[in-house]
Amino acid sequence: MLSRVEELKLISRCVLADDRHAFGTLVEAYQPRLRRFFMNLTLGDEYLSDDLAQETFVKAYLELRSFRGMSRFGTWLFRIGYNEFYSHKRSQHLTTDLDSMPEPSSSPTDATEASLDVKTAMAELSEIERTVVTLFYIDDMPLKKVATITGLKESTLRSHLHRSREKMAKTLKTE
Repeated sequence: MLSRVEELKLISRCVLADDRHAFGTLVEAYQPRLRRFFMNLTLGDEYLSDDLAQETFVKAYLELRSFRGMSRFGTWLFRIGYNEFYSHKRSQHLTTDLDSMPEPSSSPTDATEASLDVKTAMAELSEIERTVVTLFYIDDMPLKKVATITGLKESTLRSHLHRSREKMAKTLKTE
């Protein structure tokens, strides 16, 4: 993980000297987390997750001059990704259901079964609940940062988290 100072140096090099290598360093630092974020939102659709991550980085690069440094680069990037995902959903009118989940390629193991249980439980959540759960629990972001990314109030986020835990627990108990 890059420090805030390292991020700002890299961004300065990108903006002032059009240093694409510096932006490549930012991509390398944030790509795994951003891709995991999309994998959870798309219920494991690798191709869509990769496309959304790529679109997010392209938009971030094109809009890098508008980055003011008021938040961490990662927060700004995830906000772009969040908007990109919901723009894609609006344009495609996709539905999320269990039939769209990829089948496991090998015989199930305990880890695979646990992963499928979590995917099944995540599929029961609304898109916004999945987003909040992913950012808060999986990406380990504080509520304040999740609020910045989603544009929701912290009290609303707490409600989404509470409902999500209840829905997931109910789903996991029936499994």
